[in-house]
This record gives sequence, C-alpha cells and structure tokens, in this order.
Amino acid sequence: MKGLILALVFALVEGQKQDLEPVFHMGKTYLYSYESLIMHGLPDRSLAMAGVRLASKVEISRVSHSDHLLQIRSPKLEEHNGFWPIDSFTPSSRLSETIAACLSQPFKFEYTEGRVGSIFAPEDCPVLCTNLVRGVLNMLQMTIKKTENVYELQEAGIEGVCQTRYVIQDDSKNNRATIAKSKDLMDCQDKAVKNLGMAYVRPCPTCPLKARNMKGTATFTYKIKYDDSGASLTSAMSDQVYQISPFNEPNGVAVMEARQELSLVGTKRSPISAPTSQLQKQGNLRYHFSGELLQMPIPLIRIKNPDLQLTEMLRQLVQNNEKGATKEASAKFLQMVQLFRVATLDQIESLWLQFVNELPYRPWFLSAICAAGATDTFRFLKQKIHDKKLNIWEAAVTLPLAFHFVTPNKQTLEIASSFLTCPQIQKVLMHRIIVYLGYGSMVNKYCAQALLCPNELLQPLHDLATEAASKGDAKDMSLALKAMGNAGEPASIKRILKFLPTFSSAAASLPNRIHADAVLALRKIARKDPAKVRELTLQVFMDSTLAPNVRMVACVVLFETKPALPTVAALASSLLTEPSLQVASFAYSHMKILAAGRIPQLYKLSAACNIAIKLLGPRLDRLSYRYSKVIQISDYSSQYQVGAIWRVYLMNSPSTMFPSDIITKVRGYYANTATDIIEVAFRSQGLTKLMRKQNIPFAEYDTYKTLKELGKSLLGWKELPPEDPLVSAYIKVLGQEIAFVDIDKDAIQQMMMSLTGSSDWQPVVKKVMEEVQSGISGRWTLPVLVGEMRHIVPTTAGLPLELGLCGAMVAQAAADVDVKVSPTISDNFKPSQLWETKMDIHADIRPKAYIHMIAMMGINTQYLQSGFEYHAEFSANTTMKFDARINMKEKNLKIETLPCHQEVELAAVRSEVYAISRNMEEVDSEKKSQIFPKGEIPSTSDQPLQSTEGSSNPGSWKQSSIPNAISKGYQQGSEEVHHNSAGRRFYARRFCKKIESLGCSTCLSLKSQNSAFLRNTYLHKLLGEFEAKIILKPVHTDADIDKIQLEVQAGSKAASKIIEVSSSGSKEEGEASLYKDIQAKLKKILGIEDVFTAANKTRRRTKRINREYKTADTGLWAEPSIPHLSSSSSSSAASSADGRQPGDHHRKDEIKQSGKNRGSRSSSGSSASSKACSSSSQEDHSGDRHCSGDSEQQANPPVYQLLFKPADEQDTRGEILNISISSSSSSASDEDFSRAMSQPEFLGDSKPPILVAVLRAIHRNKQPTGLQLVLYTDTQPKRWRIQMFGSSITGPSRWKLCADASVINYQKVSGSLRWGKDCQDYQIATQIATGQFAAYPAMQMKLEWLKVPSIIRTTARWFYSFLPGAAYVLGFSQKQQLGPSHQATLVMALTSPRTCDVVFKLPELTIYDTAISLPLPVPSQPGTPISTLPSSAWKVFSQAALSLTESLKGHCTVFQNKITTFNGVEFNYSMPANCYHVLVQDCSPELKFLVMVKKLEESADLTAVNVRLASHEVDMYVSNGLIQLKINGVQTSKDLPYTSNSAASMLISSEKKGVTLKAPDYGIDKLYYDGHRLEIQLAFWMAGKTCGICGKYDAEIEREYQTPSGYLAKDAVSFGHSWIISEDPCAGACKLQRKLVKSEKPVSFEKTAAKCFSVEPVLRCVKGCSATQTVSVSVGFHCVPADSALSLDGQPRLDQKSEDVVSSVSAHTACSCQQQACPA
Repeated sequence: MKGLILALVFALVEGQKQDLEPVFHMGKTYLYSYESLIMHGLPDRSLAMAGVRLASKVEISRVSHSDHLLQIRSPKLEEHNGFWPIDSFTPSSRLSETIAACLSQPFKFEYTEGRVGSIFAPEDCPVLCTNLVRGVLNMLQMTIKKTENVYELQEAGIEGVCQTRYVIQDDSKNNRATIAKSKDLMDCQDKAVKNLGMAYVRPCPTCPLKARNMKGTATFTYKIKYDDSGASLTSAMSDQVYQISPFNEPNGVAVMEARQELSLVGTKRSPISAPTSQLQKQGNLRYHFSGELLQMPIPLIRIKNPDLQLTEMLRQLVQNNEKGATKEASAKFLQMVQLFRVATLDQIESLWLQFVNELPYRPWFLSAICAAGATDTFRFLKQKIHDKKLNIWEAAVTLPLAFHFVTPNKQTLEIASSFLTCPQIQKVLMHRIIVYLGYGSMVNKYCAQALLCPNELLQPLHDLATEAASKGDAKDMSLALKAMGNAGEPASIKRILKFLPTFSSAAASLPNRIHADAVLALRKIARKDPAKVRELTLQVFMDSTLAPNVRMVACVVLFETKPALPTVAALASSLLTEPSLQVASFAYSHMKILAAGRIPQLYKLSAACNIAIKLLGPRLDRLSYRYSKVIQISDYSSQYQVGAIWRVYLMNSPSTMFPSDIITKVRGYYANTATDIIEVAFRSQGLTKLMRKQNIPFAEYDTYKTLKELGKSLLGWKELPPEDPLVSAYIKVLGQEIAFVDIDKDAIQQMMMSLTGSSDWQPVVKKVMEEVQSGISGRWTLPVLVGEMRHIVPTTAGLPLELGLCGAMVAQAAADVDVKVSPTISDNFKPSQLWETKMDIHADIRPKAYIHMIAMMGINTQYLQSGFEYHAEFSANTTMKFDARINMKEKNLKIETLPCHQEVELAAVRSEVYAISRNMEEVDSEKKSQIFPKGEIPSTSDQPLQSTEGSSNPGSWKQSSIPNAISKGYQQGSEEVHHNSAGRRFYARRFCKKIESLGCSTCLSLKSQNSAFLRNTYLHKLLGEFEAKIILKPVHTDADIDKIQLEVQAGSKAASKIIEVSSSGSKEEGEASLYKDIQAKLKKILGIEDVFTAANKTRRRTKRINREYKTADTGLWAEPSIPHLSSSSSSSAASSADGRQPGDHHRKDEIKQSGKNRGSRSSSGSSASSKACSSSSQEDHSGDRHCSGDSEQQANPPVYQLLFKPADEQDTRGEILNISISSSSSSASDEDFSRAMSQPEFLGDSKPPILVAVLRAIHRNKQPTGLQLVLYTDTQPKRWRIQMFGSSITGPSRWKLCADASVINYQKVSGSLRWGKDCQDYQIATQIATGQFAAYPAMQMKLEWLKVPSIIRTTARWFYSFLPGAAYVLGFSQKQQLGPSHQATLVMALTSPRTCDVVFKLPELTIYDTAISLPLPVPSQPGTPISTLPSSAWKVFSQAALSLTESLKGHCTVFQNKITTFNGVEFNYSMPANCYHVLVQDCSPELKFLVMVKKLEESADLTAVNVRLASHEVDMYVSNGLIQLKINGVQTSKDLPYTSNSAASMLISSEKKGVTLKAPDYGIDKLYYDGHRLEIQLAFWMAGKTCGICGKYDAEIEREYQTPSGYLAKDAVSFGHSWIISEDPCAGACKLQRKLVKSEKPVSFEKTAAKCFSVEPVLRCVKGCSATQTVSVSVGFHCVPADSALSLDGQPRLDQKSEDVVSSVSAHTACSCQQQACPA
C-alpha cells in the first residue's frame, strides 16, 4: 500500500507544470538592456516618417515578498524625421538629460505571480516619466495558467483590460519556455482612452468592428529560463500596431508601430539604492492621463512665465492683425489659448487691467479666455460680467463660447450655477436664455463622463420649472424645458411630465407650444433611457385629445429611440383608426422615409418600418400638400462608411394652409458614430391675422351679437379659443440648443419702443436714415476657436498616441462709410420723401476671413511631439472702395472705383502635410520633413506646355477622355504642368481671364503634389501639398486708367444716356437734339443694323438648306463645320464657313451615314393612322425595330418613344416618336424654336430702352473704354418680350452680345443668347413649353447650341461623362440612341399628383424613368382628374401663382340635395323645408360672418340664403322666378353693384344668372347664388376657423360630420340636422326642434334590463304638431338600469355620457300643425 501511494505521489509531481512566472530573487539585482521605438508613417516606405527611440539600462531588484525596485539608468532619446532608412536617428541630448533627471530616483512596484500591482513614484516625478516606467513594467505582465497552454482571458495592461490570447511552448528538456500573447486593443472591457471635444459624438455600440476607423493590436514574446529556484525572464519583445483610416479606406491607412525589447544582460549582488524621497502611490499598470492633455495639437511652447508671455503674445497678435498677417495672428491666438490654460486667476486679472482700455485687444483677450475653458478663465469671466465690465454685445458673444468650451467639473459647474443667479444676467433676457441653455449643456457633458450624475446639478433647472408653473409664466416654462432637454438626464422626466396633459391634468390649460417643448425635452434623455422615453412618447402619440403638432413631435422623438418591430407595428395599426389625418399622414411619411434609409445604424428600424407600412393601405400615400409630411434627402457610402441625412419635418395645423411647425436637421454619420450637426425649427401661429386688414371693430357689429345669441341655440357650440400671432424659432448646434426666440406683437412693439420711443414705423425709418447719414467707421475683429477634438490612447512604450484636430477662425472688417443725403432729413420726415432724395456715398470696406485647421497623428506631450501634422488654410480678402451717387428722382446710379494697381489674392485654400519632430528643450529647432523625397520641382514658367489633344472623334460618351478633353478645351487660356520626379507627382495649372478695357485680369491658380500615384485613396490624395487661389491683378494697357465707373440709368432718360456716353469728349456733345430720330441714332451707336442684317442673311440661308437637305450627325458637342445653325430637329446642316456648297456637305454626311449602315425614317405625317416604320441594323446603337400601321400597333410603347405635344399645337400626330438618325421634317414647335435663334424684330424700332448700364474705364489721355448694356421690353396681353444688347462704347470692335426672351400665350417661353462678331459667332437657344405627353399634362425644356466656345464644350464633355453613372446610381434607365447632335430635351409629365415621368434626351443618350415620386403632391383643380386636364388649361407661367392661391381657398357648394364641403367631402342631404341651416359661420372669437340656407317649400330645387356680416343682413331668394335681394329687410332695386360704406367693404354684383357677394375683409372671397346653386369661396386664412354644414375647412375629412358640440355624427343626415336653427314655433316657419329621445326597443345591457337615451338630440316636431315625413338616422345611446332615476326631463344633451349602443331612430323632417297653442 505504501508503495502504491509513493508511486501516485511521484506521478503527480511529474505531471505538474513548472512555474513560469518570472521571479526576482532577494539579494540580486537584475540588469536589463531596454529599447523602445515608436514610428509613424504609411505602409509606403518611400514616404517620410517620424519617430522616437528610447534606449536605457533597467535594473530590477526585490526588496520584500511583493515589493520590487526599478531603476532606469542612462536614458538616451533619439528622434527620427525623414525617410527610412536613408535618414538616421538624431540624438536629443538635452531632452535625454531632462528625462534622466526625472528617472534618477528608483520606482517601487508590486509584483506577484507575474502580475504588476501598485506603482510608487517620487512625489515630484512628472506623469510622463511614470508612464515610461509603466511601459517597462508592462513587459513583465503575464497571466500563466498551469493547466492550459492555449487560452484567452481579459488581462490588465497599460492599454486597460483587453482580450488576450496566450500560447505557451515549454521546452522542458532545456528548461526553457517561450510565451506568446496577443491583445486585441479593440475588444476591451475597460480601455484606457481619453476623448476631448467629442461629448456630442454618439458612438454606435451595436455596429460591427469593421465600421471602426481605428484598429489596434499588440503582441508580446517572452523567453523564460527556469530551474529549481524558479523562472527568470531572459528577454521580452513587444510589437504594437495601430492602423488609422480617416476615410475608412482599406488601403488608405496611416500606421503607428511601437516596438519594445527587454534583454537580460546579467545580475549583480549590490542592491539598488533606496529612494531618497518619499514615494507616492501612482495607481497600477493602467496608463494615467494627465499632463499631455494640457498640450494642444499645435507647435510646442515652452511655458516659463505665462503672464509675461501672454502680454508679449497679445501685442504681437494685434500687430500682426493690423498688418494683415492673419496666418500669424491665428497661430498666436492658438498659442494664447494654450497659455491661458495654465495662467492663474491673478495673472489673468493683471493682464486684463493692462489691456482693458485698449479696444483692439479686447476681442482677442475675451475670445482666448472663452476658448481656454479652464476653471480660472471661467471664474474670471463670471466676475467681469458681475462687475459690468462687459457690454451687452460682448457678453452675448462670449457667454455661448465660454459655456461650450469650458471643461465641466465640480468647480466649473459651481461657477456656472452662480451665473444663473447673477443680477446682471437676469436683467437681460438674451443673456438669461444663453446661460440656462449653456448650463444644461454643461450638465450633459459632465454626466456623460461621470458614473453618477448628482441630482443637485439639475436642481436649479427643476426649481425654474416649478416656479414658472406656479406663476403661469409660459416663457420661463419653455426655458426650463429646453434647459432640461439640453441636460438630457432621466432624473428630469418627472418634472417634464408635469407639462403634458397625458400625465398631468393641470397641464391641459397650458399652450400647445409648452406641450411640444416638453416632448422635445425627452429627446436627449432617450439616449440614456430609451425604453422609458419610448413608453412615454407612445402614450403621448396615442392621446387624441392633444393638439396634432404635439402628437407629431412625439412621433419624431419616438422614432429617435429606435423602437423595435412590435412598437412600430402597434403604431402602424393605430393609424388605421386614427381620426386625425394630419397625424396619420405625418407618421406614415416618417415610417416611409425610414423604410427607404440605407444608414447601417438604422438598419433594424428601417426593416421594422418596411414591414409596418405594409399594414397600411395606399390611402395615406395619396394625401395632398394640406397634410403633414416628412421629407428626407440622405446618402451613405458603405465603402467609406460615411453618410449624412437632411430631414425636414413639415407639421401642418388644421387652422393653417401652410406648415405651422417646421423642423429641419442635418445629421452626419462617420464610421460607427453619429452627430447631429445642426437643427433649426420655426413655429408660427395666428400669422394669418397679419395678412388681413387690421383694426376692424368686428365686436361692435350686430353680427357679433347675433352669433353670440345663436350659439346658445346650437347645443354645445363653443367659439374657438383666441390665437395671438406668434413666431418662435430655435437653433441647435451639435445637438445642443444654443438659442431660441419668441416673437409676438408685444415683442415687436417693445423693440420699436426701445429704438425710437414709438410703436410707429415712421420714426424707425427716420432714425435709420439719421444713423446712416452720420456714417459708419470702425474696425471689428472676431477670433474664434472653431473646435478642438482629441482622441488619445496609450502605446506600450508609455507615450500617448493622439489623433487631434483644432482650428481657429479670424473674421475682421474695417469700414469707413460716409453718406450725405440731400435734401436733409426734416422733422416732419415721411418715408415717401426717400424717392426724391440724392445720396452721395464714400465707402472703404475691407472684410477679411481666415480659417486655420491643424490635424495631428502621433505623440503629443508637453515634452515632445512626433508624427504627422496637417495644416489647412482658407483665406478670403476683399476690398471695396468706391464712391456712389444715387439720384432716386432721376433714377440714376453712378459708382466709381479705382482700377487694379497691384496683385490681390481674393480667396485661397492651402493644405500641407509634414512629418514633424519637436521637443521642449529645442523648441526653436524643430525638424520638419515633406512627405515626398527632396528634389527640384520645376516652376510653371520653366516647363514647356504639355497638352495632348484628345481624340477628334467624339462619337460616343464611352470613349471620351476627360484629361484630354480638358487640356484641349483650355489649351489657349491656361498653363499646365504635369511632372513626375523622385517618386512624386506635381501638378500646376492657371486659368486667366483678361479684361483689358478695365485693366484687370482674374486668375485661378491650382497647384498640387500628393502621393495618389502610389495608392489612389483619399488619404494619399491628402498627403502632400495643395493650393488653389483666385487672384486679381492689373493688366498693362496703352494708357493708364484713372478710375472705373459704372452708371445705370432707368426710365425715360435711358436713351439720352447712351447718346451722351457715345458723344462725350467730341464736338457733338450736347447736340443730341439736332437728331430728329433718336431711335436711328441709337441703332447706329449700338451697331444693331449690322446685327440684324447678318441675322436675316443667316435665317434665309438656313431656311433654304432646311428645305433641301437632311440632317447630318456630327457627334456629341462636336465643333460644327459651319458658323451658324438653325432648326432644332434638323441639327447641323448648313453651308460651311469656307465657301463649300451645302450640297457637298450633305453628300459627305450622307456617305458617312450609309457607310455605317444606318436606317432612316419616313413618315407621312398626315394622320395618326398613317403607316410608319423605323428599322436599324445590328450596328445601330438603339438595336430596336419599331413599326406602326393599320395592321400593327404598339400597345404600350416605351416612355422615351412618346411624343410631346405643345399646348398651342392644334394638329394631332402619332404618339410614337420613331427612332432615326436623320429627320426630313420637324414639328411646328421646332420651327418656332429655331426662329427664336435669330428673331429679326428689334424692339427699339417701336419702344424706347427702359434701362441702360455703362461700365467704362476712364483714361488720362485717351477716350474712355468699356461696355454698355441696353434693355428693351415689350408687354402685351398674350406676349411679353425682352431684349438686351451689349457692346463696346468706343472703337471699331464689332463684338456684341444679344439676348432675346419672350413669353407667348402664357404657354411657351423661348430665349436665345448670341455673342461674337455682330452676335453671330456663338449661339445658344432655349425653350420651355407646356403641353401633353401621352395623355398627361407635361412641360418640355429644350436647349439648342449652334456653336459654343471650347470652354463650354469641354465642361459639357466632363459633365456628360458622369451622366451614365449618375443616372444608374439614381435608378434611371438609359438608352443609347442618336438624336439631333446639338440639342438636349427634358420632358417632365405629371402622371398623378404624386408621380411624374421624366425623359432626358441628349445627342447620343436618352435617360428616362417613370412614376418618380414627388416629395409633395402637386395641387390641381378639385374634382378634375389630373390625367384629363386639357393641356391648354395649364398656363403655368402667368397663372401658376394664381392657381396655387385658388387651390388653397376653400370651396363649398350646395346644389339640389348634393353638398360639397370645404374639405372636398361630398354627401347627399335633403333639407327640411323652411328651416334655416348654418351653412358656414366664423367660429373664431371675431365672429365675423354667418351664412344660412333653407329650402323653399314651393320648390324642392330652390333655396334661400341669409348672410350676416358687420351690420348687414342680406337675404337672397327666388320669387316669381326672379332673384330677389333684401338688405337689412329692405328690398333693393335692380341697380347693382351695391357697396357698403363700413370699415370693411362688401360688394354685391350680378354675375351670369345669379348674384355675387364679395367681402374679402371678412374672409368671404366670393358667394355666388342663382336660386338653384350656392357656392362659397373663403380666403385661405379662414382655414380651421369655420363651422357648419360646409365643415371646418381643416382637411380632416375623417372628422367631417362634426355637430356644434364637437360630437361626430354617425351619418350625413344626423350631421345636417344638428345645424338646423330652431325658431319660435309661433313666429317662424320652421316647426322642428331637437330633443333627446328614448329607445323604444327593449334593450338588455350587461345582462340586465336597461333603458337607453340618445347621446345627441334628434329632430322632432314641436309640441302640437305631428310628423308627416320622417327619415331614419343612426344615433348613439347611453344605457342605464331600468330602475335608474335618470330621465329626459331637464336634460338638453347627454354628450358627456358614455355611448353604449348605436341604434336607428326616426327623425321628423316635416310637420303638420293644426292644434298648436300660440298666444294671441
């Protein structure tokens, strides 16, 4: 037995693995050599790199069971900057000494079983040195499992706790082991990372790893030697790689690689000397962020005395700015921000006292204070505002910047809360809003990085909400809700719900805008607690008692919580029974655009919406523009993982025709993050009041009192609540609301009172004129830190890897404007006097803007910087120095300015990338390398012009070459250099346009040098240098130019101005009166005789050619062989410029066509039944064959073969446009189009010019040179025409510009532009016509070019090359089909109010698509199908605005028993005779009008109308077959029209067979009555304010049958009966009244006998009368137990009771009264 036990023990010992954790024995010091290397570069080794290398000796000794000492000796830091391996590392001796000083003391660390515990460092040791020690100790960290050789776990390290895989190879024979471990730095439970400036960038936790643009891994290899005494670490190597792809490109990546090597050199007996100073615990192995956060990603500054450095820097900055050196100023500004972050409060205060009274320094000082965002700078700003040291505008600018840039911590939040109670802040509403919103944003940023958000931070906002609610202050309620919305904390939910009627009955009395603000306040809370917000917003959306806009806002917030399919399906199913079509339309369109989205972060929501909308029918898709919609434009590139969404929420109100709430936002997506870039919202109510005549005393009229009394007889009727005009807006930047404004009538009056002391506009205009006359002078500067974003992760070597971006903008303007007005402004000034004034203006305005952005990838600490640095600059510089004289009476404007005297850079964009190395000890000797190897770059002037001609055959877009085309097109006007040298590409180009007559030249200069030739990625295109600038420079002329003058003369003196200019300086000056024919003089001056002579010759020649010859196809954008061309469909057949006969030209083209074996078309054109056939061979691009005739007909021809018919074309032709290469005939519209190219009529023969503009350069010893422009117009009832001629004012030049445009019959617009010698060198014509495309109304846009300059041809080729790809991406179909070679046609046909067909025909390509969805329905006339509208009715050019306005107006019609409401609902209703019905009345608080109608007893077709408005009662009825009219009970004579003389006009006139009443001030645009038909048309501003049988005019067709009490009637008859006006049965003719009835049928309700009473009254005959006619109506009943005491006595209505059952009862419609008891 003992032997067995002994054998088992030996077996167990034999199978146990040797301990592999390194052990450091007591009494020994282990000597290691250590080297770490960090390199930054690209995978392409031919580009520059930057890096650092640290070599040292490391000593480790054990002092107790777990405590160890580590000493780093002889650290040597080297920098690399240049090209590997050509450039070597350069020692940085001074920085090495600095590092050696901080590492001179030993460090203590805990080490047990291969794991590093706490680290202890000297008290004054910089964090950088401690992190370097962490980098060394990270090499010792290992977790060994004795039972496994391959395993994974989450291991702590310098990078945090990350997923780690171990592979152990044990060589037991040699007592050696190799341990390999690898870390996935993207899969960490607790990653060491620091983000700055990205609080508003939301990551996507569910997005896959491939969507991340930064990936990293680290590998470690350990060599262990062990024996019986334990294991020792002989060597350790690590390799860490971070791959950064800014544009998410697989091949466009930058790489950071960190390597470490720790090798055992030996051991020694002497221990490490004990530390001389006290060691402080510095945490564990995890990287510690501290000092490096101080250094911005800008060049290093050695900070010694911040106050002195700030003083010197501020002076330099202002000096640079005054000299115009904005680049240096912006760099100094960023450095000043860096210094303010370390300055103390006393230093800042002393600096302020030094510069407080020097105005140029204040904006720089305050902007830098705001951008610093430190605790002391924030406290300083608070003190200055409290002490009133800043004016109102300075505070308004600095407060938003300060709250945005401040670093949120407990100290700054305490300061921010004191802002809320500052008296100076409370006095100014604008400041108060900014501070509260900014405080909410600060709380949001603080709580985003804190584990727990203290409730006391939110208490000031909650207190404001409570106080505002108790006082009923709507403005403070809105402010509190918006501030809580910025904070976005779930702890505020309870406070927010108190403002929503769904959860608090007390909130029902609050304005709708407060409800909407409360819902919007939940948006940011949804990011932290989406489930709770989803539940709340769904309840709000389902609450039909809320206003539609509140429910729509709840829909927006609900979808931002990304609900799952069950929630979306529940919402969709609720839309099937949704009573409000506004809400249903909004929710449906929102789901529809989400279903079509391609954003990966919204894939699940898109899929849910795609399924949910299938539950809904197409009814909601066909709703018109009256209903709320969501419009979205979005795009996403899955290749680059970047996208954007622009979304517009249009929320219509029932009381408006236009959206009352508009919210538009832009959201960007990048990799796995999303950012709300900007959001702007407008909200309005009651604005229609501003469109009407004001100050009409409606309440004083009899109609107002009558309607008040009438309301008592209409059971349950209430007037609408008053709605004061209000416009509110807010703006959000990066998801945070930064400002909002509420503008009402009182606010406008207060603004005017503060400006002038009066609420009238006249003093405002006077004061503005006085301010203008006093002049404007000053300099303004606004420097702003554009942004600062930083992402920092540690490297294994202990240095930080940073991706940083920051930028500064400097905007400045200097102005000196002097204005003199004559006659001077008098005390009794009236605005109309402005039309009699003269103004002399002397202005010198110099605006300038400069933006400087810096991006960095690499090491960025206060000790050293190493990596890539990217600089981008944008500058704009404009000088406007001029003298102007404005003579309003003479309609004359004259502006004079100086010519170009020196080269000026108007705008420029520059960018460059460098590999940089800097260290604190050698700040002035930075190392900077260009990305490319050094080599000589030739200048543009040294290089011969290299431009290769492109292919001369432009036959197909597939064969076009863009670079060749560009070089061809710009060969004579640009310089270009392409140079490849030493592995790089250099490109330079300059485009210039000279205007010698003005002595100026404008140039666009482009230069670039990048590494795209290595890899064609955006990153490689960015690496290098780029410059683009626009330059204005002088041009040498024969005579010096003194000044440039622009003079504009309008009116009757325009002609004399041309004559005066042409004869200035000659002996004939002032003798224009000698010419009897001024028009002939003008024609001679302008050279118009030559223009029209040449045009007539061209027209006669082209007409002859068109009759004799067919078209020849010359290819796309080809250079025509003739100078002039006519006929759009005949293309390019004309005689050549070199004198060839047209026949030769035609025969040549004919041979070319037959050589290609092309088909041709022949057509009789006589009728639609004529036969036509078109065929083509296999070589034809179309590849189709289409024949039509009596035996063969195409049932459904493709849309691109259909023919457009102009509206003015009377003959009918076939609808199929057969494909052919040449055409022997052209339509009448084409001929008209061609005539537009060379119309001979000169308007100057019969009309004087209406406008003359002369631009001239005035020389010292020479006649002025320049250009003149003359404008003629001719307006006729059905034709409108405009002509413009431009020419030189002097010299024999025959260069001219001629433009002609005309509108014919409101159906066609045509125009032409010609220029060159006598306007004959180049010609372009266009035409827009309305007509029919198949059976649909359509519009055709046609463009024809005859001969155009090469620059236009080149641009067109470039654009043409993108068309096929763009069409494919957008989902359009394509067809290669030859057409007229110099013509493009676009046809858009409206196939339904929401869809259209598009056909775009180009010379060689046709792009088309059908049923394209329109974002908004196109309004059409009600009741007319869009497909049956005659094309002649679509006079869109003159009647577009009119037809749109008419479609907005409400139309209600009563004809016989058919009634059509304002909402377009039709129903049949037979009116009881002699009983007035409320047809329509004003239900707003103004109670402006009432229209009643009744059926006459003697005829079933005749009606009588009673109209009441103001103090008028108008009766219209038929008697003896004639229309009678009574006004206020008095029969009027037949003399119409009749006009009232009240404050609001009323007009009664005859029209057709009836009478028309118009009272636009009351809202009645037109009321027409002819005895049989009654039509009412209301103004669109009456929408939602009416009631009666015609409805509420609110587009809610599902709720059309509303009774006076708001109850929804079951059928049309009940609805009509509810609007009958009861009369005294003894005095009136109507014997009907409404009563509650009891159900006669036995009812068993809830299994017990019950009695039921109608909820709404039913029509009954009055007492003493019996019914002679009845009709069945459906009524809701309320049931009670049979023994209940409820009875009908004293119960006018039971609409507050529940509706238990619906039953049919008989309603009386006619009565017989024989025993009626009436007083004598």
